[in-house]
Amino acid sequence: MCGIVGYVGPASPSARPLEVVLEGLARLEYRGYDSAGVALVTGEGLVVRKRAGKLANLLGALEAAPLPPATAAIGHTRWATHGAPTDTNAHPHTSTDGRLAVIHNGIIENYAALRRPLAEAGVPFTSQTDTEVVAHLLAAAHERTGDLTAAMREVAAMLEGAFTLLAVHAAAPGTVVAARRNSPLVVGLGEGENFLGSDVAAFVSHTSSALELGQDEVVTVTADSVRVTRFDGTPVEPRPFTVTWDASAAVKGGYPTFMDKEIHDQPKAVADTLLGRTDEQGNLQLDELRIDEAILRRIDKIIVVACGTAAYAGHVAKYAVEHWVRIPVEVELAHEFRYRDPVVNEKTLVVAISQSGETMDTIMAVRHAREQGSKVLAVVNTYGSTIARESDAVLYTHAGPEVAVASTKAFLAQITATYLLGLYLSQLRGTKYLDEVAGYLTELARLPEKIEQVLAREEEVRDIARSMRDVTSVLFLGRHVGYPVALEGALKLKELAYIHAEGFAAGELKHGPIALIDTGQPVIIVVPTPRRPTLHAKVVSNIQEVRARGAHTIVIAEEGDTDVEPYADVIIRIPATPTLMTPLVAVVPLQIFACELATAKGLDVDQPRNLAKSVTVE
Repeated sequence: MCGIVGYVGPASPSARPLEVVLEGLARLEYRGYDSAGVALVTGEGLVVRKRAGKLANLLGALEAAPLPPATAAIGHTRWATHGAPTDTNAHPHTSTDGRLAVIHNGIIENYAALRRPLAEAGVPFTSQTDTEVVAHLLAAAHERTGDLTAAMREVAAMLEGAFTLLAVHAAAPGTVVAARRNSPLVVGLGEGENFLGSDVAAFVSHTSSALELGQDEVVTVTADSVRVTRFDGTPVEPRPFTVTWDASAAVKGGYPTFMDKEIHDQPKAVADTLLGRTDEQGNLQLDELRIDEAILRRIDKIIVVACGTAAYAGHVAKYAVEHWVRIPVEVELAHEFRYRDPVVNEKTLVVAISQSGETMDTIMAVRHAREQGSKVLAVVNTYGSTIARESDAVLYTHAGPEVAVASTKAFLAQITATYLLGLYLSQLRGTKYLDEVAGYLTELARLPEKIEQVLAREEEVRDIARSMRDVTSVLFLGRHVGYPVALEGALKLKELAYIHAEGFAAGELKHGPIALIDTGQPVIIVVPTPRRPTLHAKVVSNIQEVRARGAHTIVIAEEGDTDVEPYADVIIRIPATPTLMTPLVAVVPLQIFACELATAKGLDVDQPRNLAKSVTVE
């Protein structure tokens, strides 16, 4: 997720605009990024400096060639989506004449359609990004209107997708104009100066007074005024609020830990991963899939290789992909894959899942698969990572960076991405009609709101967790897609609370694990939708079995499911969701439970003992 900072100060140029923007970018480093840049409006016109890599690279370039004093500035740290992390692809992007600069957080879904007529008209493009299209469109609109705000409203109305845009123009030295849709932007109010940021961390050390911007709004900021309108020009009264966090807490969005913040980032992580996946006719397309369609039509087996939480995302994917595409899917732990002489050939598609793209076990599995003639598709969250570079194709999740060691939002984004892969293959191979694929995409688009509904009830889950702070063992049960959810719930509890936790396929209960049930043993059961009556009845029977032997039953069940009520000590309700998509909502209470139980025990949930965020050795 990109970091964005803007500043407008007094009419007399000074060093403060650059200082404020650089400080803001440093405070936003926690968001993760692969390049950084600034644009300043100075007495000499617009000046831009940007560099790939860490902020230190940009600081070094500024020290080697200092910029002149300015009245306004914008700054950006980029999390790459379109185009590799290079100096050229870094933001800001400028108009051809160099008088306008723009920075962007998000994805412009229709950038290709907008770029085409510009290129045909001879407009030169220097980068691979979707953002550069906006720079040229804004320049043309400004030339027609002579007003940066009017230009921003005109262009923003043309764009599809998610975006926060900040723009400056040499002709308006004391102004920054911004627009937002489906991407965060806040305004900070100072004395004789004003600020913008993708979150309050960008400016919290300078002011605690802020304005919240709504959907499809444009804001024009000067040193002593803030004016907000909708894209159609209708004036809007912005919503003021006071930032109550200090600078340290602000980088966590006001949450006590990064994990808490990342749990709450999940609706956006899912929504962003779904963005930009259909063409102008509504057909599902995955631009990063650079494998010839003829090859994908010939594959007769998919093998998912991954470790830990990513492997459980693969297990969820197995159910969906086999159902939609009708070819077998195997899920392999990456560190076991190459040591068992797997059956892999040119008709096998290996899908490698890794948040960082640097998991060494998975890298070695990718290399082995390619040596055997298999095509490899990577599902990763980090642009330009080793697995992304060494695979034949890449499907990027758009979860933004995860700081907490235990994965949460990356897990949901990985599941979402593999669903997209499955639907794409079903469309390509003709196992699902286009209208069926469109229906599944519509259901997926509803998931962020459903995750929000689960988060709205988080205090119920936290109360349950606090009441169990002294437990020494928790068992998890699930069937069908609920089984990998149970595995992930147990893993989270082991990672964070350091207690015994195991996930079981509920059907295995009578084949051994039921011996673990004793009086008071907590058992968390993931119940499938009642709309799958046979599956649902089996799990209700499992609840009865453990309850009869003294278990304390904590049941995750759909709203309106009354069948579980006689056998549940505690019920955690989730919204009704299609069976294959249930993991995206059912796992969220388990994440909250593990996080809160660890917190109640006084443990560090962001950096659990003995664990690393990315395992870079075998």
